Amino acid sequence: MDELGSTALRSSPVALRGKIGQLRDRASGRHSPLRRLDWLLLGAVLALAVIGALLVWSATSERLSVAGGDPKSFLKRDLLNLALGLVLATGAMLLDYRLLRAYAPFVYLGSLVGLIAVLVVGSTINGAHSWIVLPGGFELQPSEFAKVALIVGIAMILGEKRDSRDGVRAARPGDVDVLVVLGLALVPVGLIMLQPDFGTVMVLVFVILGMLAVAGAPRRWVLGLFVGGVLLGAAIIGFHLLKPYQEARLTSFVSANAATDSTTGYNVDQAKTAIANGGFFGRGLFHGQQTQGQFVPEQQTDFVFTVAGEELGFVGAGGVLLALGVVLWRALSIARDSDDTFGALIGTGVVCWFSFQTFINVGMTLGIMPVTGLPLPFVSYGGSSMFAQMMAIGLLQNVRLRSRTDPYAL
Repeated sequence: MDELGSTALRSSPVALRGKIGQLRDRASGRHSPLRRLDWLLLGAVLALAVIGALLVWSATSERLSVAGGDPKSFLKRDLLNLALGLVLATGAMLLDYRLLRAYAPFVYLGSLVGLIAVLVVGSTINGAHSWIVLPGGFELQPSEFAKVALIVGIAMILGEKRDSRDGVRAARPGDVDVLVVLGLALVPVGLIMLQPDFGTVMVLVFVILGMLAVAGAPRRWVLGLFVGGVLLGAAIIGFHLLKPYQEARLTSFVSANAATDSTTGYNVDQAKTAIANGGFFGRGLFHGQQTQGQFVPEQQTDFVFTVAGEELGFVGAGGVLLALGVVLWRALSIARDSDDTFGALIGTGVVCWFSFQTFINVGMTLGIMPVTGLPLPFVSYGGSSMFAQMMAIGLLQNVRLRSRTDPYAL
């Protein structure tokens, strides 16, 4: 070997260490994407997902064992959903959210295609024609992705109104802008009502009102839409426009006598019993009497909070709510610190979505809200809900990465 080759061979480890050092410095620098990520938000989401996987495992293992199946099948699918969700979150994070202004119409149209497809080729599960059954036992719920699409679409319309290219704030949204937003929302809301999935409709209505209020829409519109929604709900109940099982869910909520006589009322009673059995510290994972006895229906999805209440107790269930509170806090901070209205409205829409859905889900297990079939964010079992929620987290991180605010200014 000649002298030049020998020198290159000796210097290669030094060069390699130098390259590694450069990459390390770049990753830890002030403008590094890793530094600017909201790690507290990501940590809270992962904690919720892991706790949720354990709760789903506990809620399903006994039933599957008795039936001769794999007691870990739901756990494996839930972890697979989490892994795929992280991939979707990464994709939503990498594409500059400001470019979504151009792609928003395609995202919106794609969500409409999914909602129409479910009405044509979908399947009915638990009374709602909301699912597309895929090979391998997987199911897709397009209405979950419609939440993301509607948030992006509304943020585009209202954000364009408030932000101009030279950075000067324009006037607040006027009557025409509100009408455009309502027209945009009317189509997906109408398609979801045809399924019917009134729980998702309630979420979308809350998201619309929240985004309009934060964008500075006229108060008469916000208050008028709120009052109109309440009157519409009262009219639907008063004229018996709901299906029998849907009406039973509402009557069991407002009437104790109706609750005693209905299946929904029985389910809520079992859910409250499970939470009461947990006490302060819980009975321990896989040791809840109500959970292992399969007294609470749909416990891995709609009523997963009862597993936390019974087996983890007040401390564990409170920890779940605390982690959800951290997610909402960080999302609000990201919305507040965004450099433009478009990013702020994306954060606002996600906060409205997660907060309302959490309140309804936990409330129905405690008997203070009607049963609507809404999952607990990041905790309940469900591929579509996990995918959509992780995409929303990716969008939040996207806004965070491209904000000029110091990421450590908590």
